[in-house]
Amino acid sequence: MRRLIGFACEGETLAATLDEAPGTTGLLIVSGGNEIRSGAHRGMAILAQRLAATGTPVFRYDRRGVGDSTGHNGGFLSAEPDLIAAAAAFRNAAPNVTRLIGFGNCDAASTLALFGRSAGFDKVVLANPWVIEPIDDLPPAAAIRAHYRTALRDPATWRRALSGKLNFTNLIKGLLRIVQTDQESRNPLASRVLTAIAAWQTDAAVILARGDATAIAFAAAAGAAVPSETIDTDSHSFTGPAAAALETALRRNLA
Repeated sequence: MRRLIGFACEGETLAATLDEAPGTTGLLIVSGGNEIRSGAHRGMAILAQRLAATGTPVFRYDRRGVGDSTGHNGGFLSAEPDLIAAAAAFRNAAPNVTRLIGFGNCDAASTLALFGRSAGFDKVVLANPWVIEPIDDLPPAAAIRAHYRTALRDPATWRRALSGKLNFTNLIKGLLRIVQTDQESRNPLASRVLTAIAAWQTDAAVILARGDATAIAFAAAAGAAVPSETIDTDSHSFTGPAAAALETALRRNLA
């Protein structure tokens, strides 16, 4: 059964959804960006329903200022109180839960890495963690470099260049953006998130979408220091066939 729950966070009221199940391991899903708790294309709502059907209780919530929750949206770095309050509300609503696992995509993954211990999580599953300090409106340099590496191996790229169909303005912008890679790799957010993930040791699992710009940027920042599982998709939110692969990865980490 799915039920709606309201709980308090620093004087505001946060909205949550609990997919009830008898299991003792519970999954708390944190929404990324300004996404509401149902997720992109209702992906998180569908995932919660499927996991609950096989015994895993799942809790989702909107942080302050997002979706049905009141208050001001201060972004993912100010969401520690929301996460702590959500974990407490989950435990209160599902007293059968004795082991708490968090899952988040994008900046929600970074929220969990940074603040999950203070909220009492036993383990976190982090998809495409956000480690990018914004510089401009272009994708991360690592993602641009990966794109050009693939494109320059494709004969179609050279045919477009010879026929005048290649946008050289965008090409120049992309090449200039690549030289900023060192600036990105030394950014304070990346260092902070990577340090937080390392502190979890084996209690953190990282999942990356192979062709996603955010995932590519994370992989470039982390190098070989952070083990990860890669799902073969360009979809940042693991839509389409990638949804089943994400569910399989989550079930493995819930076991």
